[in-house]
Amino acid sequence: MRQRPIPRRTPGNLPSDLSGFVGRGGELAELARLLESSRLVTVTGAGGVGKTRLVLAAARAAADAAAGAVPGAAGRAEPGEPGDPVQERYCDGVWLAELASVRDPALLELALAEALGLSDQTTRPPRTVLAEHLAERRLLLVLDGFEQLVEETADLVRDLLRRCPGLRVLAAGRRPLTLDGELSWPLAPLDPEDSLALLIERAAAADPAFALTERNRADLAELCARLDGLPLALELAAGRLRTLSAAQVLSRLEDRFALLTGGSRGALPRHRALRTAIGWSHELCTAAERLLWARLSVFAGQFDLDAAEYVCAGPDLPVDSVLDLVGELLGQSLLVREETAAGVRYRMLETVRIYGAGWLESLGDAGRLRRRHRDWYMGLATWCELDWFSPRQEEVAALVEAELPNLRLALECCLDEPDELHLGQYLAGTLWFYWAGCGRLTEGRHWLDRTLEGAGRAQAPDAEHEYESSRLKALWVLGYVAALQGDSVASMSALYECRDGAARSGNPVAGAYAVHRMGCLALISDDMVRAGELLGSALGRYREAGELNSNVLMCQVELAMAMAFQGDLAGALSLCEEVRDICEERGERWTKAYALYVLAYAALDAGGTAEARRLLTECVAINHRFRDLVGLVLAVELLALVTVSEGHPAEAAVLQGAAEPMWDGVGMRLFGSGYFNAPRLMCQERAGELLGAERYASCARHGRTLPVEELVERALRGPEPAPAAPGPLPRPRGAADRPLARTGVKSRKPAGSPEGEPAG
Repeated sequence: MRQRPIPRRTPGNLPSDLSGFVGRGGELAELARLLESSRLVTVTGAGGVGKTRLVLAAARAAADAAAGAVPGAAGRAEPGEPGDPVQERYCDGVWLAELASVRDPALLELALAEALGLSDQTTRPPRTVLAEHLAERRLLLVLDGFEQLVEETADLVRDLLRRCPGLRVLAAGRRPLTLDGELSWPLAPLDPEDSLALLIERAAAADPAFALTERNRADLAELCARLDGLPLALELAAGRLRTLSAAQVLSRLEDRFALLTGGSRGALPRHRALRTAIGWSHELCTAAERLLWARLSVFAGQFDLDAAEYVCAGPDLPVDSVLDLVGELLGQSLLVREETAAGVRYRMLETVRIYGAGWLESLGDAGRLRRRHRDWYMGLATWCELDWFSPRQEEVAALVEAELPNLRLALECCLDEPDELHLGQYLAGTLWFYWAGCGRLTEGRHWLDRTLEGAGRAQAPDAEHEYESSRLKALWVLGYVAALQGDSVASMSALYECRDGAARSGNPVAGAYAVHRMGCLALISDDMVRAGELLGSALGRYREAGELNSNVLMCQVELAMAMAFQGDLAGALSLCEEVRDICEERGERWTKAYALYVLAYAALDAGGTAEARRLLTECVAINHRFRDLVGLVLAVELLALVTVSEGHPAEAAVLQGAAEPMWDGVGMRLFGSGYFNAPRLMCQERAGELLGAERYASCARHGRTLPVEELVERALRGPEPAPAAPGPLPRPRGAADRPLARTGVKSRKPAGSPEGEPAG
């Protein structure tokens, strides 16, 4: 009897449904049918009609159906196997891209890549990265909130559908994308039965004492009818049932219905009903609640209480009143409270936010609030940069991740005002730790290029000195980011400009950072002599300036790498042990991971495979936690060599295969460096001899199919104990017989480095 396969978890990022989905059974079935016949289905309708909730419910149903797929050798359902077609169609998962907070068209593709869990840090166009990732996959992509970028979204979706035959798209918007092959399905409001069920469930959630009775049934049914069965309108009304009876809610709505339609007589009834519900909620708010509602509309996505108090408080809205007012808006379903990795945060539904933004514009206060919002997030970035070098490093990473939509908005605000470009340069430069340490090189490059492109457009000569430090910081961060992306020409250009500008303006700290990153570029370009000179010079400059942070410690680690690659393992060990001690004392983990990499390199060279594995396991865990793809893939490469040295050549080949697609996201494999590539060549040679070419290739192919999460879990778990060998294994020959520290290549000058350029 054939055993029934164990269901697996479908890949994806769909959020949990915390409040439950009510009704829409027929619509869900119809949506599933439409997805059978079309690769692009767009659910359209007015704001508040329930498009997002419906497509998410349909997506969860598709994910549940796909969870029973039988994984093949590549981790996917094999073509031709029996099973539900839905299982095979979505065997690579169901993924949600929420685009409402994306205002800049240049960030659309990055937002989509982020939603898919891609961490590409190269200079390749994000669209190319997306297309290559999706080309061989079968998945459902859910798009929501694209109205502000409908043309750009349509162009992207058209291109991806053409190039990725296994891709299907389910979109939710107020208008269709208008593409060939698109099935546009207008969503109607809830029917009377489902409307009443939703109203009752949400009212009971707001007030457990609420119940449907014979006395209130007629009023509740009338309320549903008056609100045309719009889910958002019903949820707003349910929030009022906590303090008013159904009859009172109905009478107040009746009194204001004509006044609050706020549109032409020819407008659709559901549009009038939605504005009625939101406008009615606005009318029932106190003056202070209305003011806070309007001011909160300047936030993009989530925000926390501290931000709300700083941005929104003023003489007419005391700071100590904001907490209570937030509670009132929550109680009226105008705000949503969410638990996140960054703590408790709040979010305003997009339709509610737009209403508040219109009110803020009418008050003539939008510009001032936007600048206040920008100032808060500049302060937040400054604090986060300082706290990066502390035990709160992981909290900082989670916080910046949560605040990214607001930080983007703050950067846009700086770019909108020519006289404030220096603020944008400062903000983009201050976020270096996020761009480089948390897998955001491409986005960091976008903002750094934009803020530096406009440098000096409208800056007065007498303000040049004031703005210079911000520009220099943006330059060295650009040089750092470009170097990690493999763009040596752009990196050198920015770093030389920074170094020369620092010398002219008397800024020794900026000069130290420029020299440091020149040394980093020399390191990955295999010019170890020059790397040692530049990195040593930078360390001296840092000490003279009294600078100590993660960057300074990273400079010490990079100097240790240059020493190790030249055979000075004792010197490298001494430097990295000092870095590890400082990191443990300060609670710093990101730089510590790179120090552990060098320590593991030295341990392996000395024959200490167990110690090397212990160090690399911690290194992998840290880098994965911070989404640092560069550090993670370097650790995996070295761990593969450890694994084959322990007698597990098949597992080593799997790890080497898994590293290959990760390098695609970083850039040139192992930076094109002979020194960084030596462990890989040694592992490949030894594993190939032990396994044979055919089995090695098979194991590597399997590794290439592993998702990063599964790879990390596998690396942390370690290989299974190997069965006893029937006889002694053949001793491998070649690179694997030579000490690691002496398997590099001759030094060469980094690309873009002029002949005779002085080290400092």
